Amino acid sequence: MDVELRGITKRFGPVTANDNVNLTIRGGEVLGLLGENGAGKSTMMNILSGLYSPDAGEILIDGKPVVFEGPGDGIEAGIGMVHQHFMLVPVFTVAENVVLGVEPTGNLGYLDIKKARHDVEEISTKYGLRVPADELIENLPVGIQQRVEILKVLFREADVLILDEPTAVLTPQEVEEFFGIVRSLKEAGKAIVFITHKLHEILEISDRISVLRQGRITGEGDPKTLDEEKLAEMMVGRHVSFTVEKAPAKPGKPMLELSNLVMLDDNDDFVLDHVTFTVPSGEVVGIAGVQGNGQTELVEAITGLARIASGKIIFDGTDITHASVRERHRMGMAHIPEDRHRSGMIAKFTIAENMVLNSYYDEEYARGLSIDWKHVAETAAVFCVDFDVRTPSVFLPAGNLSGGNQQKMVVARELERETKLVVASQPTRGLDVGSIEYIHKRLIESRDEGDGVLIVSSELDEIMGLSDRILVMFEGRIVGEFDNTGGKADRNAVGLAMAGASEGAAA
Repeated sequence: MDVELRGITKRFGPVTANDNVNLTIRGGEVLGLLGENGAGKSTMMNILSGLYSPDAGEILIDGKPVVFEGPGDGIEAGIGMVHQHFMLVPVFTVAENVVLGVEPTGNLGYLDIKKARHDVEEISTKYGLRVPADELIENLPVGIQQRVEILKVLFREADVLILDEPTAVLTPQEVEEFFGIVRSLKEAGKAIVFITHKLHEILEISDRISVLRQGRITGEGDPKTLDEEKLAEMMVGRHVSFTVEKAPAKPGKPMLELSNLVMLDDNDDFVLDHVTFTVPSGEVVGIAGVQGNGQTELVEAITGLARIASGKIIFDGTDITHASVRERHRMGMAHIPEDRHRSGMIAKFTIAENMVLNSYYDEEYARGLSIDWKHVAETAAVFCVDFDVRTPSVFLPAGNLSGGNQQKMVVARELERETKLVVASQPTRGLDVGSIEYIHKRLIESRDEGDGVLIVSSELDEIMGLSDRILVMFEGRIVGEFDNTGGKADRNAVGLAMAGASEGAAA
């Protein structure tokens, strides 16, 4: 199946999300769609899948114009979209999720779960997805959940698959497995649109690349003749530095001291196994590790979101082991959470309200029992400008922002205040290269102003580029420590420690 978008234009009030966009998608090919946050990528794909109707332009399938009145029409035409944020029912099995809405039924109209299971297993095997049909979604790692989302669109006989930021929550190992699945789909004749901010990934997996900037196609090309620098400039319209510019660290007094932190799961197994380390002022300490080795629980323990079984947490000389989240915040701890939707924002609240979620009660905004909303709005507007949060108004719901702009909103709230310690977990997840460059710069500025900075990231390049010292977590323990002054840490040694193949400290 070949699909063509001609002159697609879409406006939301005063904002033009797509401006006369022309795009061709071919069967048996991976089209890489690249663009900075808010460039209009997701809007265009929502139009293609029938979620939105264009204000102008037309869609052609195999040369014939089509009009979609809703997503059901898009599915009927063979177009399936795998969204950045999974749309799965956690307490349902894989098979139940896949057939939801198009359930096979028996003679009396009851769900034919045996047929559902058989069909899911058949498709899973055909495309090498290897997904357990009877397993509950909540028991599956995110990499397998991603495959379930693909199964859903394949079950509905999609010939065009739109993959929106499909690797945002995958580990490097899962990304490689996922690319194998994408290639098998391409070989089966499927047309694939691969949307991402990760330049090295789009160069590896795409047959063609189109670049969106401010709602327009600003560049197209062959990945064989392009490189990351050219793509970045096409995306943001200027040169982008891929190197984190920073002076040597000047470590000072201990800002965060962890002593023998222990956290147990429901089965009394170690989640954190006697974790001990220090983050001094004026230094960036990076935590490297494959997702699921205790990094999430470590950050929750430090920020007060989860309780530890034993151990001690000292912040700027004060024991905060039993302190509340608000107390830690007031002492100068900033927290950029790994999951902005669960822990960083409230989608239905306005951007202005989200900007003061953790400070509305401070003297700056509180006026007795009321809040100075005018001052809140003015401050939020400044934050949006400083961090390039693209919105026509701070009074719009935060859920209306693109994923990258939501992340920048959260980062702005945490860094645009007086801090002593910055705990940043996946701080650039879902951001484009220009935004990543800016966030990295701000984190280094926090370090140089005397903050202790703790970075947790599944992106090894980010850890290597930002950190002055690297700690590696494996199965809830710190298994390696590496001096990264001047970027001298051995990448291979760090990788081995991440896999649990090498333990101990290294210079």
